[in-house]
Amino acid sequence: MTNELPSSRRSLIASRLSAGDPVNSTALASEFAVSEDAIRRDLRALDAAGICQRVYGGAVPLTTGGAPIAVRLSAGLIEKRALARAALPLIPNGSFVFLDNGSTNVMAAEVLPDDADLAIGTNSIEAAATLAVRHSLPMVFVGGGVDFAIGGCVDGTAIEAVSRLNIDLCLLGACTLSAQSGVSAFDASDAAFKRALIARSRCTIVLVSNEKLGGRAPHQVAGIDGIDHVVVSHDAPEAEIAELEIAGAHVLRAEPPQAG
Repeated sequence: MTNELPSSRRSLIASRLSAGDPVNSTALASEFAVSEDAIRRDLRALDAAGICQRVYGGAVPLTTGGAPIAVRLSAGLIEKRALARAALPLIPNGSFVFLDNGSTNVMAAEVLPDDADLAIGTNSIEAAATLAVRHSLPMVFVGGGVDFAIGGCVDGTAIEAVSRLNIDLCLLGACTLSAQSGVSAFDASDAAFKRALIARSRCTIVLVSNEKLGGRAPHQVAGIDGIDHVVVSHDAPEAEIAELEIAGAHVLRAEPPQAG
């Protein structure tokens, strides 16, 4: 397939991304007999159109987990609140709990109890704003340069700050989770921050909504053996749960969500 018109070529690339397949710039340039610069222009246009997320060497499908935080905060709130509530029995009284970036963890900031003597750390601007309104839980905000798409701080300054914390339990954000690839992230800096967070935490919990199960993103954060608990939705696919448990995951299923 050679010398495709840009609009036709972009449509073909978009169809692959929409089907859930990542694409590689070098391979596409060879396939379409064009320069890698031409492919990069295609991917920039598709990124701007909200079809994909550009990564080093190509692009990945723009799933819900890869969308900007403003988009994620408005999607699946009832499911995410149920996941957050399901994690509460796993949090001992008196713990220092860290809420990583992620829309589900913003729900956790809403439902954490006032009477459990908890202290909270976070790098999420939305979680911090939620906690600030509550006034009832002591909070440490891990700062640095704010990545507004991710929804918080994940740069070197944030990693340095979290490296000085003694965290009892972290609720780790995940772009995707599978038995084969573990927890993955779309952004390299986000993945690096999450790895630093796991290293400073005695217990790591991942709250994962259904669209993230079985997926794979470019940057691995941790294998299943690096996660203490995985909390899934009440209607998570049985096959995915079985694979996680075979891989050694301790899986907790949330109750059916209730509105409000």
